[in-house]
Amino acid sequence: MFKEPILVIMAAGIGSRYGAGVKQLAKVGPSGEIIMDYSLFDAREAGFKKVVFIIRRSLEKDFREIIGSRIEKLMDVSYAFQEIGNLPDGFVCPAERAKPWGTGHAILAAKDAIDAPFAVINADDYYGKTAFRLLYDFLVKVQEEPQEGPAHFAMAGFVVKNTLSDNGDVTRGICLQDAEGHLQEVHETKAISRRADGCVRGVFEEEEVEIDPEGLVSMNFWGFTEAILDELESGFPLFLTAALKKNPLKEEYLLPSIVDSMLKSGKATVDVLPTPDTWFGITYLEDRASVTAEFAAMAKSGFYPDPLVKEEN
Repeated sequence: MFKEPILVIMAAGIGSRYGAGVKQLAKVGPSGEIIMDYSLFDAREAGFKKVVFIIRRSLEKDFREIIGSRIEKLMDVSYAFQEIGNLPDGFVCPAERAKPWGTGHAILAAKDAIDAPFAVINADDYYGKTAFRLLYDFLVKVQEEPQEGPAHFAMAGFVVKNTLSDNGDVTRGICLQDAEGHLQEVHETKAISRRADGCVRGVFEEEEVEIDPEGLVSMNFWGFTEAILDELESGFPLFLTAALKKNPLKEEYLLPSIVDSMLKSGKATVDVLPTPDTWFGITYLEDRASVTAEFAAMAKSGFYPDPLVKEEN
């Protein structure tokens, strides 16, 4: 039986590097739009009719006022709440911890709202139209496949050089693929930036590595079947046991690492769907000016209607 694919938007991150305000709700469009407005516009255009917002309880009032109440008129909307104290029985969150437990924990928080194949995106990233079309089509077609065997997932692949920030380093999931375009490994790499010598480098497993600027990275735009949910749930206690010993204030349960583990154990296969679109987003406060300029240019060229928000009400 066909199930309408769901779009899941992760918007619970504190955004400590942004420096001020809630970056997911920053107005960047020429008529006051936020990045999520564009993602939702593109998602609906691609075919998505349902959305689950993962937020913090403390954001609920502002979130509903700024975007939720408006989108509820256009899509089937559900909410899930990611809180750092929401842990399995037997685990206690350290009192000093301030940040959520990562993207894997975010999806777990939304488990009860997910009953169909789903796409996952970050709230503060702009992905372009192509990725939404590719992932929606995948989520429709994967339902026609036999259910036995490894889980079948997909990922939108973005070119490394198109995902860097001019204002500081970033974390990306560097993708290794086979000849058929299937994902083999994801290397969660931190502190990525273009260095003074022009090379792109980052830190993987505590060692600095050089990165191919033409290679593909995960920007947390995944296409999952419900099989990922059981994996996340069973793996979270194991992660917590190790994390609370290693670095209880900063360790995160991250989707790229979880998918990488499933690949290595033969539990999943992942199609990499390359997109030519340029990613951009707000990682640092200084990114906002360039993002605002990008949306202004797209509105001026007619790529998006202006005002987008009014057009969609």
